[in-house]
This record gives sequence, structure tokens and C-alpha cells, in this order.
Amino acid sequence: MLVNSVCDGQGRFTRKTFCCRDVNAMYELVTLIGGGGFVGRYVAQALMRQGWRVRVAQRDPRQAFYLKPLGGLGQTQFVAADVTRPDTIARAVEGADAVVNLVGSFGDAMRIQAEGASTVAKAVAASGAKALVHLSAIGADSGSASTYARSKGLGEEAVRAAFPAATILRPSVVFGREDQFLNRFAEMIRRTRIVPVVRPDTRFQPVFAGDVGDAVAAVLKEPARFAGQLYELGGPDVLSMADLLKWIATETGRSPHFVTLPDAAAGLIARLPGAPITRDQLLLLQKDNVVAGSQDGLEALGLTATPMSAVASNWLVRFRRQGRFARRRDELAA
Repeated sequence: MLVNSVCDGQGRFTRKTFCCRDVNAMYELVTLIGGGGFVGRYVAQALMRQGWRVRVAQRDPRQAFYLKPLGGLGQTQFVAADVTRPDTIARAVEGADAVVNLVGSFGDAMRIQAEGASTVAKAVAASGAKALVHLSAIGADSGSASTYARSKGLGEEAVRAAFPAATILRPSVVFGREDQFLNRFAEMIRRTRIVPVVRPDTRFQPVFAGDVGDAVAAVLKEPARFAGQLYELGGPDVLSMADLLKWIATETGRSPHFVTLPDAAAGLIARLPGAPITRDQLLLLQKDNVVAGSQDGLEALGLTATPMSAVASNWLVRFRRQGRFARRRDELAA
């Protein structure tokens, strides 16, 4: 047996014992394109718990060195790679049994999420790897007016063309300790008493980053079973923008005044340099970001979605006036 220390995604380390079958899995190598990013760290930990050897590929591998102590001796390796340079991607996936593409960008969406996805899929097909998991997003649509959504849709089409057996995962907005979602709104609520709300009725189905990592691991545990499939990933909570902001305010013990911002005003603000929201993000907010129909990707993969209330308080506590010693507004009213 092999004993290893692993992180649960909330900063807590536990000792994990791998059985002989898991030890054999240590000979399986997976390349994570963009594995040192926010979602990548959860994917890497989930795969290391499963026994994979993990090769993290990104522009500056040094930014992912924090993953090294989370795995066993020799379980992690790091390589420089850039999805805009096909030669570097070819080297990164060489010899890998499976590849996961986690790279995304709001600023250079078409180059990274459309052309880059094509580059990765072609390299995987040429390498002989057995499986490819491509991380897309709910709302991906090659015909969308939003550059971000259109690039995601084109990326999916390119992946399907080059590697038809790829499994595509479309998460809703992803939350976690290091996110730019809950943390960003919590910081805004902390800084001001008057909080503007854009598109208050737009609905979200936030999914925990740890669940996304487990979803990738579930696919790669049985790649043939999930080959060629597409799964949308959402959490158990479906909240409007207005309800989400109120929930964050409650969790952080704040009581700001929320003011709905008309689309026309939001559009004018989005044109300003350094605006907190872009025109493309405004376009994305025109549609709900929830799992389509009755599809439940996490359930199909044998997983149970994690509620925001079960984990988010662990890090949102830092936005309270007295930190972890403060009580929430609903607790004070009880």
C-alpha cells in the first residue's frame, strides 16, 4: 500500500491510502493543459487522489509548483506550454494516456478558447492518447453574439472534429476559495454601502470547483463509458443575480443598499476604461447560466453537488467586519 497526504480543497490535509489497484494507476500519465489555474488545482488533486501521475502544462510552470507537495514522490511533473504554440502542446501531451484542457480566457477568447482548443485536440489525436476531457462552459454557442460564448462553442466544434471521443464538460460559474466570482462580489459588498445590480433576474447555478475536479476524475476513471458525451455541471442552488448578492451579504454580515442598474446605464459604464464589467459580459448576462432542461451532469457521473452554504462560509468569513468572530445578520436576528 501507498500512504500519501492529500488536500480536500478547503485547506485541510488528510492521509490517503491507495490500494494495489490505485498504485498501478500511478503508471498512467495525464497532462493538464492549464493545470495550475483556479479549476486546475482541484482537477489535479482529484486525479492525484485517484492515483494518476500528473503533468501540469502551462506558460509559466513555476506558477504551478504549489501542487508538488500535494502529490506523492514523483507523482507530479511540470512543463512549459502555450496553446497558441502547437509545438509546445505536442511536447506537453507526448506519452500521456489522457489529456485535460482547462485553458480559458475572457481577454483573448477566440485565440485561446477556439483556436487553442483546436490545437490541443489535434495534438492529442496525433499523440495516441486514449482520452481527452475538454472544459467548456454552459452557454457555449458558436452563433452567440458574445465573443466568449461563441469562442467556447467554436472550441467544442473543433474538439469534436479532431477528437470525436472527447468528453466535454460545461460547468456553470465555478466557485471556490480562490475564485473570481463569490470573492469578487463579496469584496464589492465590503467596500460600498450602495451596490449596483446588473440584470437582477438572470439565474446562475454555481458549481463547486471541487465537484468539477471530481467530475474530470470520474470521466477518466472510465473514459470509454463517457467517450463522446457532453455534460453540463451545476450545483444544487439556482439563484438570481439579486438573490446571490443578498446571500453573500448575509454570509458576510453586511447590509448594503442594492440598486438595480438599467441595461442602458450598464452599457454606458461598460464602455469606460477599467470598467468593472465588459460589454461581452453584459451580453452573457442576457441569458440564464443554468443546466439545460433536466440534465444533471454530476449525477450522471455518480457525484453529488456541493451547496455553496456547505463550503463558502469557510473563506467568505474574511469579508466580515470582525472576521470569523462576527455573526451573520440572520443569526443576530434570531
